[in-house]
Amino acid sequence: MKQGRNLTRQQKIYLKSLRLNPDNWLISKKLKNKWLIIHRITGKLRSIPAP
Repeated sequence: MKQGRNLTRQQKIYLKSLRLNPDNWLISKKLKNKWLIIHRITGKLRSIPAP
C-alpha cells in the first residue's frame, strides 16, 4: 500500500467539517472528485468527496 502524507491546515479543517479526526488520517491520493485517506492506526482506506 502507498504511504500516506500528513495533512495541510486546510485539509485538516475540511476533515473536521466531515466529522473526522484529522489526527487519525493521512492523505493517500487526491483525485479530481475524491480523496483517498488512510487511517494511521488501523490502515483502513476510506474515500471522501473532494472539496
